[in-house]
This record gives sequence, C-alpha cells and structure tokens, in this order.
Amino acid sequence: MKVLIPAAGMLSPPRSNFLDTSVSSKSSTTIPERIAVPKRVDHEERRRQIGEALLRIASARGLQSASLREVAAEAGVSLRLVQYYFHTKEELLLTALAYLGERLATRVESHIRALGPVTPRNVVYGTLTAILPTDAESLDLTRAYTGYYTLVFTDPDLATRHGAAYPDKVERLLAGQLTAAQQADQIDTTLNPATTAAGLLALTNGLGSSVLGGQRDGAAALRILTDHIDRLFKHGPNRP
Repeated sequence: MKVLIPAAGMLSPPRSNFLDTSVSSKSSTTIPERIAVPKRVDHEERRRQIGEALLRIASARGLQSASLREVAAEAGVSLRLVQYYFHTKEELLLTALAYLGERLATRVESHIRALGPVTPRNVVYGTLTAILPTDAESLDLTRAYTGYYTLVFTDPDLATRHGAAYPDKVERLLAGQLTAAQQADQIDTTLNPATTAAGLLALTNGLGSSVLGGQRDGAAALRILTDHIDRLFKHGPNRP
C-alpha cells in the first residue's frame, strides 16, 4: 500500500484563528500561526537505511536466518515499510550487495589516492590492501561479503542471478595494471596478467579468511600480501 505524503505548504487553520475578536478589524489582524508540514521522505535514503541494516546483520550474524522482520527491527522501521520498498528478500539482498560494492569501491579509491602517484604498483597494492581486513571498516566489509558467499552455498542459483560482478571487475582492474607494468618493464613480461591477477585476489581473500578465523591478525596478513607484491614488482628496473 503506497503512503500518500501531503504536499508542502500551509495548512488552512480554523476560521476562528484568523481574527482576534477582541480588537477592531480596522486596527489590526492576527497573523495565522504556521502549522508544521510533514518532512518529505527521501525514498533512496530510506532504501539505503534498510539495505545498510541488512549489511550490519550480515557482518554480525550472517544472512541464512535473517528475516525481513529482523531487518526492520535493525533499521528501526516497520515490517510494512521494508515490504513497501523491497517486495522480496532477494530484492533486498541484491540491493544491499550493490551498496556493499559502493562502500568497497570508495575504500579502494581512497587507499590508492593515499599512496601518491597513480602507478601500476600503487593501484595493485592499494586495491588489495583495501580489501584485506586490517581495520574495523574492512572487517565489516569482509564479514558482510562472507555472509553473502555463505548464503550462495545454500542457494547456488543466487550466484547465477546476481553474478560475481565485483570480483570480476577487480580481477580485470588488476590484470590491466599488470599489463601496464609489463609494458614499463616493472614485472616479468612472461607472466600471464589475468592469471596473476586472479592469484593475487585469491591470496588476498584467503588471507582475509585467515584473519576472520583467528589464524593471524590483520598486520600479519598485510606483511604476507606486501611481500608477494614486492617480489612481483622486483623484476623491473623501474620499480616505484
């Protein structure tokens, strides 16, 4: 059921509020009191509020048993409002996954910029270290993605429907940078950029799982990843 939102503007007060009957109408009139108008709802902001609530559940408890009612409680809204914006749980899952991708993309861009000049090595290093769970933000992101991947185990068709778009984009980005590095004689030109990119991302994801599992902390995982990237870029004379 759609919620009708009153249009902005003055609401007409009762007739008796317009005039002060104790004063002559020739001398003065009373200005009608303004009545507060309900604030117009930002629908995208409301959708994001609900989607972010689902991501918090994914990070804290996983998604297998998460219900729309639980999401509503986490978002601080009614179940009916969640159902108004998302007709199915899958629609909510895919929307929240897109928000998750936006958050990770912003983090990756920030890490790359913090490294200085945009070189192949800085892009590769900045991208992978942004993904690696080394602080509170990246731990939340990793746990949320893990929640989605765990859900795919019980519903393999979900992977087909939403695809693995973001990991594929990351692999293509890394492969492109590795190709540029080969052209600049910064890495071994006999390496296959696509295969090497897939291996680097798999290494990063594996290290992330070892952090979540308590095998090592984020700092140790970062040292391992940095060592691999350093050895990869040690080949050429123009190593940044």
